[in-house]
Amino acid sequence: MLINCVAYQEGKRLRDIPVQDISEYIKRDSCFVWVALKDAEPEELAQMQEEFGLHDLAIEDARNGHQRPKIEEYGDSLFVVLHTLEIIDGELLAGEVAIFVEDNYVLSVRSRSQQGFLGVRARCEREPHQLKQGPAFVLYALMDAVVDRYFPILDTLESELDAIEEKIFTQKTQRANIERLYELKRKTTQLKHAVGPLIDAVGRLHGGRVPAVCLNTQEYFRDVHDHLHRINTSINAVRDTISTAIQVSLSLVAIEENEVNKSLASWAAIFAAATLFVGIWGMNFKTMPELDWKFGYPLALGIVASVCGYLYYRFKKAGWL
Repeated sequence: MLINCVAYQEGKRLRDIPVQDISEYIKRDSCFVWVALKDAEPEELAQMQEEFGLHDLAIEDARNGHQRPKIEEYGDSLFVVLHTLEIIDGELLAGEVAIFVEDNYVLSVRSRSQQGFLGVRARCEREPHQLKQGPAFVLYALMDAVVDRYFPILDTLESELDAIEEKIFTQKTQRANIERLYELKRKTTQLKHAVGPLIDAVGRLHGGRVPAVCLNTQEYFRDVHDHLHRINTSINAVRDTISTAIQVSLSLVAIEENEVNKSLASWAAIFAAATLFVGIWGMNFKTMPELDWKFGYPLALGIVASVCGYLYYRFKKAGWL
């Protein structure tokens, strides 16, 4: 679906144009076209390929989707893939944005995502002195918007981790805590997969051999690179904390099971002692003097109770009961 197709010149918006006129406008001096698509059909991508002269491999990646985050060069053009992440009903959902950039056009293709970029377009149009730098600044604005949206997700994950940590030492919650920690680890890994590959990719857009289309905007991409490093560092810290929390939870489960085992062993020992005495006196030998003594039965019960009571006292003192 076509969201918009706008021509810009000298940093100012000219007008919305039909797709068929794109090839005409990109031939003008100091003019570029910015097209936004959402969940594009193959026919739409084929039309864009014809208008902009896009590389077959880049179009194939955009059509198939499910690409890793990356930045690839095809001659004088760039092909950028970014992952968009959003939390809906507690689930972390991933989408994708494919961006084609050259010195006279920007084409963004958004897939499986409800997050639009109308705010990015509005921001760029409010800064004509920046937009005058051309498609490279638009690419920066789009990447900056995607990366900045990672921060609230990271904050949410950190808040979830804090909530779980507060309950780690609460009894009878270890199983639920471990399940929540593994779910949180899955979300953190998903965010890591979106951020990790971009660090090296964006690093190639400032310093060293920079693509020609980005020569005048290196400092902007350095800022995006810095944001990615900050997010990646925080992700690593969260993952380390999750791993530690899982180990602590598993240790608490083991300790709790050990306490149960000690309690069961203590009661087993107590009943074993009682069974020993009852078994001896239950043999009914005629030569056993206790059988004919009128105080034999109370004495036997007293001995059993005393031994069991003493064992209970010792186990209780040792912390097994």
